[in-house]
Amino acid sequence: MSSRPTPRRTVLAAALAVTAAASPLSSAPSAFAAARGGGRERPDGTVDYRAWTTFPQWAGGRGAGTRVLGGDRPGLVLDRPIGTLEYTDPHTGTTARWEYATWLSPVRTLPDPATEIVVSWNARTPAGTWLQTELRTAYSDGTRSPWYVMGRWTSGDAAGDIRRTSVDGQGDKKSNVSTDTLAVDDPASGLRLVSYELRLTLHRRPGTRLTPTVWRLGAMGSDIPDRFTVPASRPGEGAGHKLRVPRYSQEIHKGQYPEYDNGGEAWCSPTSSQMVLEYWGRGPTAEDLAWVDPSYADPQVCHAARHTYDYQYKGCGNWPFNAAYAATYHDLQGVVTRLRSLGEAERLVKAGIPLITSQSFLASELDGAGYGTAGHLMCVVGFTEDGDVIANDPASPSNAAVERVYKRGQFENIWLRTKRHNAQGEVRSGTGGICYLYFPVRPTTRQARALASVGVR
Repeated sequence: MSSRPTPRRTVLAAALAVTAAASPLSSAPSAFAAARGGGRERPDGTVDYRAWTTFPQWAGGRGAGTRVLGGDRPGLVLDRPIGTLEYTDPHTGTTARWEYATWLSPVRTLPDPATEIVVSWNARTPAGTWLQTELRTAYSDGTRSPWYVMGRWTSGDAAGDIRRTSVDGQGDKKSNVSTDTLAVDDPASGLRLVSYELRLTLHRRPGTRLTPTVWRLGAMGSDIPDRFTVPASRPGEGAGHKLRVPRYSQEIHKGQYPEYDNGGEAWCSPTSSQMVLEYWGRGPTAEDLAWVDPSYADPQVCHAARHTYDYQYKGCGNWPFNAAYAATYHDLQGVVTRLRSLGEAERLVKAGIPLITSQSFLASELDGAGYGTAGHLMCVVGFTEDGDVIANDPASPSNAAVERVYKRGQFENIWLRTKRHNAQGEVRSGTGGICYLYFPVRPTTRQARALASVGVR
C-alpha cells in the first residue's frame, strides 16, 4: 500500500483492505488561466491518449544510436551505442556497465491541459537488456518540469539483469511522480500540464548485439474533475453482451511466493491481466512455468505476478508494468488510459474487448462484493440486459465464484469518482476511470473503431 502523496491516488492496486510522470519543450502559456482556455470543457473530464507505433511516428522522433525497424510491426531498437554508464541496482546492490542509445519524442501539446499523465509502453527486452522511460512536461505558468523517470523495465529477471522498478522521491514542488503517475501537486491552484515529451533509453551489455525492441510508447494526459459521486449512465449498446473471459481467483494463491507482494491475496492486477491474456489466446509456455511449484493450481497467475512485480513499489499493481507484461506475448498490445463512462466500456465489450478497471470502495458501496478495498483491479467482461456490470472479480474464494454481477450505478461511481471516504470518514482519492486495455496488433475493423472511439489507436 502506498503512502506517497498524490491528488488522485493513495493506492495503485494494493492488496484488499477488508475495512473497508534533451530538447526544450515548446513554449507554454504564461498564465494559469491558459489551463482552461482553448480546450473543450467536459463535465466528465478530458482524456488524451497519444502513442508512437508506426514507422513515420518513430522516424519523427530524434534518435541517438537508435534505429527504426520497418515491417508489419515497426519498432525502435538499439543500433550503435552512444556511450556507456554504470548502474547500481538499488534492489540487488549490483553495479554493472551498460551501453545505451536514446530516442526523444516530438513535443505533444495536449488538446486540453491535464493534471495527470501516465506513460505506458510495449517492448521486448531479451536477457542482458533493459529500457528506461522518462517524461518532461511544460506547465501552464510557462515553466517546465525536470525529466522524470517513469519506469526502468525489463520483461524478465535473469541473473545479472536489473530489477524492474519505479523511482520514488521525484518532484519539483509543482508536480510529483507517484510510482507510475505524474500529477500536479495542487490542481485547485489552476496549474496544469500543457505539453510533454518522452525519452527512451535502451540499454544492453557491452560488446553484444542484443537490443530491446519497443513497439509502442504512449502517454495518457487527463483532467478529471474532483467528485465524490458520479451519476449512472444509461444502459447502451453493450447491454446483453458477455465475453468468454477465463476466470481466475487470486485468493487461491494466498501464501504462494510471498516475495512478490505478499502472495496471491494481493495479486488482483496480474490475475486480471492473466484472464484477459488468455481471452486473447496468449499465455506462458510450459517451459516458462517450470519454476512454479507443480502443486499450485493456475501457475500462470504466479508467473504473471512475478513478471509484473515492481521492486520499488513492492507490489504487482504498477499499471504500465502490467500493460508491458501483456505486450510481451505474441502480437498483443497493452495500454493504460481512462474512460469517462460505462457507455464507453460497453462499446469496447460489444466489439469483443474486455477491460481491466481500477477502483476502491467500502463494502457497503458495492452490493455483492462482500469486501471493501483501498485499491482493486477486476475485469469488465459484459453487461446484463438491464445494463448492470458483469465482472470477473479475482477477489473471490474460487475460480468458479469469480464471475459477479454488480449494479451499474454503484460500479460506475466507485470506478469513475476521484474522491471518496474511507471507513474512518477520511477523504481519500479514487482512480477516476483508469483501465488497462489489451488487444491484438491487428484488431478487427469493429475493434479498431471501438478503440479509436476512446482515443486509442
